Amino acid sequence: MAKLIFNYSAMNSGKTMDLLRTAYNYEENGLKVIVMKPSIDTKGGDSIVTRVGLDRKVDFLIDNDCDVYDLLSDKVLGVKCIFVDEAQFLTVEHVNQLFKISKLLDVPVICYGLRTNFKSELFSGSMRLLALADELNEFKSLCSCGNMARFNARRLDGKYLSDGDDILIDGSSEIEYVPLCGECYFEKVLGEK
Repeated sequence: MAKLIFNYSAMNSGKTMDLLRTAYNYEENGLKVIVMKPSIDTKGGDSIVTRVGLDRKVDFLIDNDCDVYDLLSDKVLGVKCIFVDEAQFLTVEHVNQLFKISKLLDVPVICYGLRTNFKSELFSGSMRLLALADELNEFKSLCSCGNMARFNARRLDGKYLSDGDDILIDGSSEIEYVPLCGECYFEKVLGEK
């Protein structure tokens, strides 16, 4: 039986590069894959874009009202793996549908995404993936202090923010996201030492 896998971490750990590398490896060996991302991720339009400049057009964008199982059920013949980038933006139902694909259609699904937002709260897609995934893998990301980063911080003009809209795609405004360790998150975002 195929697995639903969730690869997660803070920002800048190379999740998207790993997705592109792994999908390429499948295809280089003549194996068919499907690459998807939620349409709410407007960075790159209909492509997955890494911070180092690599990109790839997705096969499908997932809209909020999309039934992923219905969308893919007649398209997975011969598909060896489904890859989903920015999985934190999936709805609970999307994750349920991907889980169903892995079990009923026997196609592995590998999701990549953030665990928490800049407020250190779980995204709905991540929360459901943490509950359902057959395998969880935490990728490593470094804080500027050199410790392992597990938090994502939002910054505007160099100032850390602790409130605001849950989702703002970096590159769509003057905001940026940075990975932080717990100690730096308390100090820089929450103003506690």
